[in-house]
Amino acid sequence: MTDEMEKDLADRVRLIENMLAEGRRKTESWGWVFVLWGVAYYVATAWATWGKSNLAWPVTMIAAAVITAVAASRMSHGQPETTMGRAIGAIWASMGCTIFVLLMSLAYSGRYDVHMFIAIIGAMLALANATSAIILKWWMQFACAVVWLASAVIACFSSDSVTSIDFLVATFVGMIAFGVYAMILDSRRRRQSGVVHA
Repeated sequence: MTDEMEKDLADRVRLIENMLAEGRRKTESWGWVFVLWGVAYYVATAWATWGKSNLAWPVTMIAAAVITAVAASRMSHGQPETTMGRAIGAIWASMGCTIFVLLMSLAYSGRYDVHMFIAIIGAMLALANATSAIILKWWMQFACAVVWLASAVIACFSSDSVTSIDFLVATFVGMIAFGVYAMILDSRRRRQSGVVHA
């Protein structure tokens, strides 16, 4: 009976390890989304700063969300959905909707400032990255969470110029660099397995 229980336990551990590896591979295939949103943050920041437009952030974020949704539906077409994929997707979708509604509410109520904006974005992105990283046991994504949390804390205590630089650096490291890293891992894995993008 003990040998049978040990074999069953070993099978379950292998199943969990395979699910985590598949979740990480799936996240790697979504690296482009991190790059897209990092670039969208830069576009919105530049437009809001130099164009002095209150529409910069809402328009850019809605455009990035539409691009993400269209591309995601095309990527997932015909592929089976997994519990791990739904869980990770739910984390990010919930975070995105929450940030959008909260920041729009703050902007229209007149209680919005750059420090609060970056503290909220940093904290929410830290939460989503940390949760994903813990589920997937992926230390590199956890490092992104640390970068975003540090950005949120810095925004609470620094001057306007330092806060702005802090946000630009966190966007580069926590979105663009991580996204490129994930895309490189995905590309290597696809090359090794002989899978080519259509």
